[in-house]
Amino acid sequence: MPPEAPPPPVGPYEVEVFFDGDCPLCRREIAIIKRWDKRERVRFTDIAAADFDAATYGTTQERLMAEVHGRDAQGNWLVGVEVFRRLYAAIGFGWIAAVTRWPLIRQALDAAYRLFARNRLRLTGRCQKGVCKTLAADQSRPAT
Repeated sequence: MPPEAPPPPVGPYEVEVFFDGDCPLCRREIAIIKRWDKRERVRFTDIAAADFDAATYGTTQERLMAEVHGRDAQGNWLVGVEVFRRLYAAIGFGWIAAVTRWPLIRQALDAAYRLFARNRLRLTGRCQKGVCKTLAADQSRPAT
């Protein structure tokens, strides 16, 4: 369940993405999107930044770490693959987003992302001795 929506972001953004800047895969994906975001239609918010406070957005760090979150220009929360669909549409790859909405493709991508999200910390080498930690929040959870 997405958090309650705070006021919409200020500026001409189509979508705001809340990403884990401590995650190597997330950083790579965000770097690609930033490079392609020539019209500056995306707002990037690093939830691993020392000054980030999830409570400001009416949510928790744990919820944001569980899977990717975003907001549209009206302040509505987006979760999971839908965030990537909106990001790619905003940077001019709407055809990719459209394909990912086709039956079966949508369900397969959504399921694959949920599986990745549950195992993201382990897959990116951020677990030791069965405990996964985030650098910014220093929150721990058992490895899955």
